[in-house]
Amino acid sequence: MKVLHFYKTYLPDSHGGVEQFIYQLARGCALRGMEIGVLSLSSEVSDETIRFENHVSHRVRKDFEVASTGVSIRSISKFGILAREADIIHYHHPWPFADVVHFATSISKPTVLTYHSDIIRQRWLMRLYKPLMNRFLKSIDRIVATSQNYLDTSGTLIGYREKTEVIPIGLDRLTYPDPDKHLTARWRAEFGERFFLFVGVLRYYKGLHILIEANRRTDYPLVIVGAGPIEAELREHAAEVGLTKVRFLGALSDQDKVALYDLSYAVIFPSHLRAEAFGISLLEGAMFGKPMISSEIGTGTSYINIHEETGLVVPANDPDALREAMRLLYENPGLAEKMGRQAYLRYQKYFTADQMVDRYMHLYNRLLQQRRS
Repeated sequence: MKVLHFYKTYLPDSHGGVEQFIYQLARGCALRGMEIGVLSLSSEVSDETIRFENHVSHRVRKDFEVASTGVSIRSISKFGILAREADIIHYHHPWPFADVVHFATSISKPTVLTYHSDIIRQRWLMRLYKPLMNRFLKSIDRIVATSQNYLDTSGTLIGYREKTEVIPIGLDRLTYPDPDKHLTARWRAEFGERFFLFVGVLRYYKGLHILIEANRRTDYPLVIVGAGPIEAELREHAAEVGLTKVRFLGALSDQDKVALYDLSYAVIFPSHLRAEAFGISLLEGAMFGKPMISSEIGTGTSYINIHEETGLVVPANDPDALREAMRLLYENPGLAEKMGRQAYLRYQKYFTADQMVDRYMHLYNRLLQQRRS
């Protein structure tokens, strides 16, 4: 079976949550004997096809970007060629340009779409895009939501429930390096072992401004890993309120991130808007057996983190509630340790890559059988 993924970016050009999901799924399916290709746009190359671990990466030049939507004229013909060779086309939403390519190429193959997020910020553009989006979603054979929470609360998915199923994102611990003892010793010397850890791209919906406000009267040790468009603004905010134990480390290697996950006291994930549909770095915290603090936003974050079981879930955009959750965990190491153990057990039960890959392969096979019949 040949599956073609189509998304606006992929490793190594970008390391966001959707890219990590595609990698985990592509790698897992290829290990089971499937032929997997990923077509993405790139600012680094004009047209490149390479073997990326056990699957194939096709990258074409991105011509321009409008409202976070990458556009590539070359990708239209490239997609047409690759899609004709594939058995299944796997799209990833939201990316309006994919809708255009889908209709422009008129490829008649079984289609799957993983619905990663509603469109939240570009509401004025959404009014223009909505007719195309609805036509696109109507044409897709099967839609996948990444959590029941998101399916239940999405105003868009409610119109497509009859063909939507839920498959949570899964991670394979073997794709992450083991903690390096020298890096671990270095970070331990700098931060100790009782610090809160945030990992992610520094974007508007991550709620880090709320976290800074929550920490302004307590100044718990806080390590922030990641770069992004609001990094300078956040650094300035932390300095203005006098936080002395907040460290911004920027983008780090996987080896560094694993060392910090391993050392950290708890993982904190204050995203406050529905643009945070799942939270892969929150799931990484569970995979490393850490208690978690997150906000209730009606998405997959509250499927990963169960309140008072794997960690604490607080109201969104509430610095006082976030501060109290930090205090509760920080002052109760036994509770934190217990929640961390339960977080790891929940990861094993629901969020391994093997489980995710098995369910997607079953879906692919169903679609092919339906098409043949």
